[in-house]
Amino acid sequence: MKKSFQYLVFSTMIFSLLFTSCVSNKKYVASEDKVYNLRKDSVNKSVQLDECYDQVKNLKNEKASLQYDKSSLQNDKASLQIENSEGQDNLKALSDESKLTIEAQAKRLRDFQEIIQTQSDIMNNLKNSISEALINFEADELSVYLENGKVYVSLQEKLLFKSGSDVVDSKGKEALKKLAQVLKSTKDINVIIEGHTDNVPIQTKLYKDNWDLSAARATTIVRILTKDNGFDEKRITASGRSQFHPVQANETDEGRAGNRRTEVILSPDLKELYKLLNQ
Repeated sequence: MKKSFQYLVFSTMIFSLLFTSCVSNKKYVASEDKVYNLRKDSVNKSVQLDECYDQVKNLKNEKASLQYDKSSLQNDKASLQIENSEGQDNLKALSDESKLTIEAQAKRLRDFQEIIQTQSDIMNNLKNSISEALINFEADELSVYLENGKVYVSLQEKLLFKSGSDVVDSKGKEALKKLAQVLKSTKDINVIIEGHTDNVPIQTKLYKDNWDLSAARATTIVRILTKDNGFDEKRITASGRSQFHPVQANETDEGRAGNRRTEVILSPDLKELYKLLNQ
């Protein structure tokens, strides 16, 4: 009986130890699992935390970039406002200058028209004065007319010269004297004397051809107007045109007689007009 009791007690102790051992092993395993999970959670949290740090860093960089962009935009806005203000000032200046330019152009046009009208009046008065001075001469001896703003006094050969000569007759000298009196009293005109011939060739000791004859006749008229009658030599030019500018056909005696002429061409002095155009 005593042995049976001892056996029972021993068995109970063994069972208790085994049971206790089993319970402790389960707790250990459970603790290891818990530690593993905690470590795993810790790693995940650490990764998430790093990601948060990166996001914060990126947000800070974006904020700095936005602030820089904002500052740049504000600077650009200020520059544009300055440029806009300068542009408005320039536009106003251009507008004012344009108004002045238009006014100046209008004044220039008025001045131009006044000069043209003044010159036209001068030439018309000159034509009338010459016509009155030469009224006693016949229509087949000379003519006075206005063309393209110039006064033409066309003197026929029969009034001035004998055929093939550059010596002026007395009646021709009388006409030139009356013409010179009018010219001397008229300022701001220039005079060209043109000698013209018909197409009949000439060759003498004095003249090789019609060029020589026309130039000699024009020069003779210039000398009479200047040397004999006091017209300003700086305002007159002699020009020989030979046979190449006829006013009539050279097929008839009448036509050739009409082409043998000396033309006194009176032009207005255009210095004031050129001065205005060059402004």
